[in-house]
Amino acid sequence: MKRNLITVLIAAVLVVVFTLLLFTFQVRQSEVAVLTTFGKPADKNIDKPSLYFKWPWPIQKVYRFDERVQNFEDKFSENLTADNTMLLTSVYVGWRISDAKEFFPKFTDGSVPAAQQQLEAMLRSAKAAVIGRHNLSDFVNADASKLKLEQIEDEIKTTVQKELAAQQYGMSIEFLGIKKLGLPESVTQTVFDRMKSERQKYISEAQYEGEAEATKIKSAAERQAADEIANAQAAATRIEGEGVAEAAKTLATFQENPELAVFQLQLNALKDSLNQKSTLIFDERTPPFNLFRNLPTNSPAK
Repeated sequence: MKRNLITVLIAAVLVVVFTLLLFTFQVRQSEVAVLTTFGKPADKNIDKPSLYFKWPWPIQKVYRFDERVQNFEDKFSENLTADNTMLLTSVYVGWRISDAKEFFPKFTDGSVPAAQQQLEAMLRSAKAAVIGRHNLSDFVNADASKLKLEQIEDEIKTTVQKELAAQQYGMSIEFLGIKKLGLPESVTQTVFDRMKSERQKYISEAQYEGEAEATKIKSAAERQAADEIANAQAAATRIEGEGVAEAAKTLATFQENPELAVFQLQLNALKDSLNQKSTLIFDERTPPFNLFRNLPTNSPAK
């Protein structure tokens, strides 16, 4: 009796589990699901994590897709630039399913590998078109300010995104970037020579600008020196004129009194001699020392 009860309970549990598997399905946090009825997808995606009801197959069937970003890197391939230089490039891409109900019918059972294969083909076409619009100097340049890698990446991404939208693949590009750049051996030396020539051009321009600046500074210094000399000469001429004018005034006085002029000259000569702080031995009859003659003598102290 007890054994029969256990058997019944196990059978009941199995029936419940089987019923749940047939009539319900679960959507996880990172998933989006498409529910089809007789092979036709529903109008809305099921993207909120929960437990849902469904009719068993063949009436309804659930297709689950990973909603997270998936990434891949395309092959290192050759493309021709606008200036007819062969360039090797490799691009990495991050993409995701943006609309599962559009994505599902485009590929067999919503095959992700098939979708990625189609995306790689579109990427190759877009990459060739964008690279063909740019010169090699936009990819490789001695002057970093002239590189256009970010602009080129945006152009490739926009081209692929527009194609995906036009074809209604239910896919979107989240990020895209150039991972590797290379040059075939046949053109490597030519490119290096071109880069060397461009670098030499920058050096010549820098030297020319430096020489021009040096000439400008030298001219300014010479002009300033000429101005300083002219100002000094003008000041000297002015001082000399003032001295001559002052001397002319004195000369008129001396002409009226020649003896005063002689006396003044003797005083100046005597002053110059005494300024030497030396012991003088002189003849008081010799000018200008004759001024010491007939000087009043001091009477001795009492």
